[in-house]
Amino acid sequence: MKKSLFFVLAVITLTGCFKDDLQPNPFLTPNTLEIKNSVGIKLESVFVTSEVKMNVKIETSGLYTVKILDIANRVVSKESMNVTVGDNILKVYTSALPSSAYRIGLYDSNNILLGIADFNKL
Repeated sequence: MKKSLFFVLAVITLTGCFKDDLQPNPFLTPNTLEIKNSVGIKLESVFVTSEVKMNVKIETSGLYTVKILDIANRVVSKESMNVTVGDNILKVYTSALPSSAYRIGLYDSNNILLGIADFNKL
């Protein structure tokens, strides 16, 4: 009886140590933010309230600028950041923007546009 109880406890303990493959990896890019090209920008949603997740994908690490442009193509917000090679999941805060249509662009250090996405601030 004691041997069978010990065996059952040993089996439960050993199987509890195996990795559960059904849990998602938190470091993988969500499907809604996946960029197939080697460089680009993609928003989680085109309808935004106070914030939205964004994927910035690049081939070379360095300083890049994200600009938010209004409907007349005027820069209403700009932020420079160090970005690493590959996917970079970032948050864009839009609560200060009035309700309207906007574009968000990714620019390199030479101010060359690498990708652009449209969104509507609700």
